Amino acid sequence: MIRFENVGMRYSTGPEVLRDVTFTLEGGSFTFLTGPSGAGKTTLLKLMFLSEPPSRGLITLFGYDLATTRRAEFPALRRRIGVVFQDFRLLDHLSAFENVALPLRLSGRRPRDYIADVEELLNWVGLGERMWSKPPTLSGGEQQRVAIARAVVAKPDLLLADEPTGNVDPDMGKRLIRLFAELNRFGTTVLIATHDRTLLENTHAREMRLVDGRLVELRASRQ
Repeated sequence: MIRFENVGMRYSTGPEVLRDVTFTLEGGSFTFLTGPSGAGKTTLLKLMFLSEPPSRGLITLFGYDLATTRRAEFPALRRRIGVVFQDFRLLDHLSAFENVALPLRLSGRRPRDYIADVEELLNWVGLGERMWSKPPTLSGGEQQRVAIARAVVAKPDLLLADEPTGNVDPDMGKRLIRLFAELNRFGTTVLIATHDRTLLENTHAREMRLVDGRLVELRASRQ
């Protein structure tokens, strides 16, 4: 599903943030991307979501070589990806329900076909009583759960999550990881960037570790 070959990334004329990164993510895999703050995890996710081009190297996504793929085709590729951003990127004028339902609405689905699904998902992440509240009235942890629900509601082919449990308590963090695992069980490829190694303890997932922009460890999932 995703292949990086000797990928390097720098912003403007600064030093390289990623250096000679090579790996493959198979379809249906579940992977944690770990490493200290500043290791390059967020930059790697940006490359996968097509929000930044690499400075060098080759990236293949869903079978498309991104170096030769027309930019006009990128929106269709992005629609196959769910993303949980660190800064949430919710629309303040929409309620939690409306933010979560937005990907479904944009895909052309009718409200009567998705209302029950959105309500069920918001209840799962503990926001059943806040679903009609707007983001400015929600805590950071509540906004993060809305962002996660929005990313998974359309059952994307690929889910990218950047520190998705950073603003929630440990019990809710475990619940959210179970949600990702359930999505993965139905075929979604999942990549979670985190510096919280406790998330890995009870999850049979592969681990990729970045240090100073280099992929220094690639550990298979524990059985």
